[in-house]
Amino acid sequence: MCVALPRVLWVAVGVIVLTFVAVAPASLRAQRGTLAVDLDRPHFHFTPPTNWTNDPNGMVWYQGEWHLFYQHNPFGDTWGHMSWGHAVSTDLVHWTHLPVALAEDGGVMIFSGSAVVDRTNSSGLCSAHGADRSCLVAMYTAHTETNQSQHLAYSNDRSRTWTKYAGNPVLDIGAKDFRDPKVFWHAATRRWVMVVALATEKKLRLYASPDLIHWQQVSEFGPAGASNGLWECPDLFELPVQGRPGETRWVLVVNINPGAPAGGSGAQYFVGRFDGSTFVPDDAPTRTRWVDYGKDFYAAVSWSDVPARDGRRVWLGWMSNWEYANQEPTSPFRGAMTIPRSLALVADGRDHVLTQTPVAELRALRGAPRTLTNMVMPDGVDVLRDARVRGDALELEVDIVLGLARAVTWAVRRGATEETLVGYDASSGSLFIDRTRSGNVAFSSSFAGRHSAPMTATNGRVRLHVFIDRSSIEVFGGDGRVVLTDRIFPAPTSTGVSLRATGGDATMVRLRAWPMRTASQSRMP
Repeated sequence: MCVALPRVLWVAVGVIVLTFVAVAPASLRAQRGTLAVDLDRPHFHFTPPTNWTNDPNGMVWYQGEWHLFYQHNPFGDTWGHMSWGHAVSTDLVHWTHLPVALAEDGGVMIFSGSAVVDRTNSSGLCSAHGADRSCLVAMYTAHTETNQSQHLAYSNDRSRTWTKYAGNPVLDIGAKDFRDPKVFWHAATRRWVMVVALATEKKLRLYASPDLIHWQQVSEFGPAGASNGLWECPDLFELPVQGRPGETRWVLVVNINPGAPAGGSGAQYFVGRFDGSTFVPDDAPTRTRWVDYGKDFYAAVSWSDVPARDGRRVWLGWMSNWEYANQEPTSPFRGAMTIPRSLALVADGRDHVLTQTPVAELRALRGAPRTLTNMVMPDGVDVLRDARVRGDALELEVDIVLGLARAVTWAVRRGATEETLVGYDASSGSLFIDRTRSGNVAFSSSFAGRHSAPMTATNGRVRLHVFIDRSSIEVFGGDGRVVLTDRIFPAPTSTGVSLRATGGDATMVRLRAWPMRTASQSRMP
């Protein structure tokens, strides 16, 4: 059984481990599964202190705090006993872990869902008085072996404790695969809207309510787009169209398992119009748009109730894949979240494209930058050979004119026998991550491989923004229209970085590299 140590002891253990790893033989890596150490604990990605996590849940901003709930097994490091773990942050970077918010009870697991601020006490569950009558209300799926229904819980103390509603369930259609409610306030019709998945039917049901308790079906969506797997964890939100003042569109997100472009689980989206009852997509039903082309981006949902003064729609996803999530070689935790990302819609002719940008708050973790400009990249030459760019936690930006080069390729987390490749293939017009030789890949036959996404160079020019952490890599192409997210498990000593053009010379317009500091994740006393 894994025991959660106090933070001071974790620091001490970490120092001992890193010192030992520096002098240990390469065979240590093969033995790490037997060692209760944090060799793969990310520096700046969210992880639970111990045990299992999967889908982010109930993400809501309230009274100065970003709340992140997540599917959690309090009793082990594989899926089971689903409950809502909980953490809060004031900056989306540094997280404080709180006790389990909603626990499995009587064999009823707490599956995915959402949370909202009930500002006017429409539910009658808020006990506050005076000008601020608000409280937090969570909607979640109660799961048994034979039924899934939608339940409420509420908090009147800033989410430090939760009470399950005595009148649960608030929505039960007698279905086995009816789950993952996302609830939001629709201002134009002055009512609550819920989007919930009929997983095996590849459909979403939309319901409306005046009070979060009594729900009426108003429409249905699907099948459409990718429908080879289960539909789960929907989200629906409105975004302004950049560069077109006053124009907005609605984005409907559907997570799918399996059937993603890299295999296994992934996320797709639709763009269209929503009138408070019915979502009408702009696209033909057969068109599929992918949120992320990597192997490890799933169950993405956005934060609710972010203040208008912030002006952002922010989300993150679970950084794993159901093909091997239970086998990932980490200890004493298993599962991690992506970095938070800001979402936007960009007009492309008559089309609208979803873009993702790492949140600006991550810049607080940057160390001193290394900058290179206007450098010729001769065919096959590592232009970073003497640049002293290395580390297990890095943020990289590069702007390259391709010239005659057929490809430009980073090799990151390099060691004697391992490396992860990230690059742009001009001959196929694709952005890629190749983790075939990224380190420990033997734990699953589905892990090793190359994952790519279609991307067009702009006037022969490619811009990449890359985040590397101890056990992950996230690549943002261009203005964030193309994204790939992958887990990797290299040796702690594999910290090298190289950059090459192949097939001809290219020109590096600018490269910037920042070492990334560790973001503390503290536990409540």
